Amino acid sequence: MQAPRDLLLHLLDVAVRRASPAHNLAACLPPPPKGRTLVLGAGKAAAAMAAAVDAAWPKDAPLSGLAVTRYGHVPASARHGRIEIVEAAHPVPDEAGRQAAGRIAALAQGLTADDLVLCLISGGGSALLSLPAEGISLADKQRINRALLHSGAAIGEMNCVRKHLSAVKGGRLAARCAPARVVTLLISDVPGDDPAVIASGPTVPDPSTCEDALRILDRYGIDVPPGVREALHDGRLETPKPGDPRFHGHEVHLVATPQQALEAAAEAARAAGFEAHILGDEIEGESRTVGQVHAALARQVARRGQPFAAPCVILSGGETTVTVRGEAGRGGRASEFLLGTVLALQGEPGVHVLAADTDGIDGSEDNAGAIATPDTLRRAAERGLNAQDFLDRHDAYRFFEALDDLVMTGPTFTNVNDFRAMLVLGHDTRD
Repeated sequence: MQAPRDLLLHLLDVAVRRASPAHNLAACLPPPPKGRTLVLGAGKAAAAMAAAVDAAWPKDAPLSGLAVTRYGHVPASARHGRIEIVEAAHPVPDEAGRQAAGRIAALAQGLTADDLVLCLISGGGSALLSLPAEGISLADKQRINRALLHSGAAIGEMNCVRKHLSAVKGGRLAARCAPARVVTLLISDVPGDDPAVIASGPTVPDPSTCEDALRILDRYGIDVPPGVREALHDGRLETPKPGDPRFHGHEVHLVATPQQALEAAAEAARAAGFEAHILGDEIEGESRTVGQVHAALARQVARRGQPFAAPCVILSGGETTVTVRGEAGRGGRASEFLLGTVLALQGEPGVHVLAADTDGIDGSEDNAGAIATPDTLRRAAERGLNAQDFLDRHDAYRFFEALDDLVMTGPTFTNVNDFRAMLVLGHDTRD
């Protein structure tokens, strides 16, 4: 039998490859238009998506454009193509992102009905495509974004606020492109795969309202400048809505989704001789709490054969959150989920767990995630590490680093969000 660690790493690799733009994007491309083709992109996968477009687009057909991605997320194949690539900060926007968003907004102006705009959108685009609405400074957006990230707000809530404080999100980018035809190619990193939520929906009409954004800010106690609050209250920052004629004839295609990645991993697990079960691709909630629930399920399978028979692999995806209380240590939501799982499992024999972010970066660290084994707590105790203390200070990175259990993939150039895999072995094969 393949070693548990090797199997879990293989499943992650399969899931990431299924979400790669190089494997999936070409089939979604329309034919070249009568006029020019402009590529506009934003997100952690934007550079890889641009490279895939460049490779598939006819060499004799005009192609130009600009895509912004996270620092360090540019594959070699994207560096010398027809589409310019720039890098900026994530998850908190910086001046490079503001400048890139301004250039993208300018490129969208002056198009004709004969032109085609290919918009390449993936997770991370909210921070990377950061052009504040009139009357809002970049410093204001940075402060509000940090507060949202630490508040425990769900991704849909964060993006609702981001849309209404932006000059390009919430459908405003596509509105700028009128009357050109816009085809949006999406890699989804959000539960439910809603195009209006992915990267705050820069190319699709926005059903949320300024009133919704105000309620979210108030719910999490996030202060905004009085002028911004006033502009939200009187609707001056409202976004384009469904039915707006500027979106007529536009198309949206999902290139890769969390469910597709999970299905690919499940198929790989079955090929390795294990039954595989997908809990869902939309699991949200506080990371440590979701970890506790996963641990309870794993114990029920290991001890009672319910609701699945062991040995088996249990997979899930979605986007959990971390509500930071006090001064935070190092770690992202995947490693915090895993540390919560470890504490709840209490060394349950035969249960091995991997949690990672499919973009290769867990939060703002250099790891994709981590792996836990039945002896994780024992090995930690031997090194004088108290797992609960590390969890209390949101320091899961250092906990798993000390055990040499971090998963380091480097940037994967795609992003379909959280990936979790639990291998639950039978009683006679427990490690």
